[in-house]
Amino acid sequence: MIDKNIIKTTVNEWLEKSDYYLVDLEMTADDRIVIEIDHADGVWIEDCADLSRFLQEKLGEELGDYELEVGSAGIGQPFKVIQQYRNHIGKDVEVLANDGKKFQGVLKEVMDDDTKFVVTVKEKQQVEGKKRPVLVEVDETFAISDIKYCKYLLNFK
Repeated sequence: MIDKNIIKTTVNEWLEKSDYYLVDLEMTADDRIVIEIDHADGVWIEDCADLSRFLQEKLGEELGDYELEVGSAGIGQPFKVIQQYRNHIGKDVEVLANDGKKFQGVLKEVMDDDTKFVVTVKEKQQVEGKKRPVLVEVDETFAISDIKYCKYLLNFK
């Protein structure tokens, strides 16, 4: 049985020569190794194949009977690493807070300590001099530990 750290070290060796980053590495009970990578400009199938070949060459027999699966993190899937938040600054996201409240807005920034991020959302507020509430943009700050997920919101406008 191959150690997960050996696989991670080998993946990181391949990642050093590219702008890709590791999102997830999972070894399943049914003998599959699932590696998710991402890139600011998207993931190319040729690069997934290249990483797969690299792992086969470096680890060869150590992989044994494991089925190796290399792919992208998946558009519309919840973010797993802070780099995904950074890559989506300026884009529409959906956030589900731990209290069940859902927010949609534009990802504005990731805080310097990588534990919080800011989303600009539109909410109705009563404005002085107006009879009805109006939509205003408000910055909501979220701690990553206080959300169930944050994901890119596909927009077909």
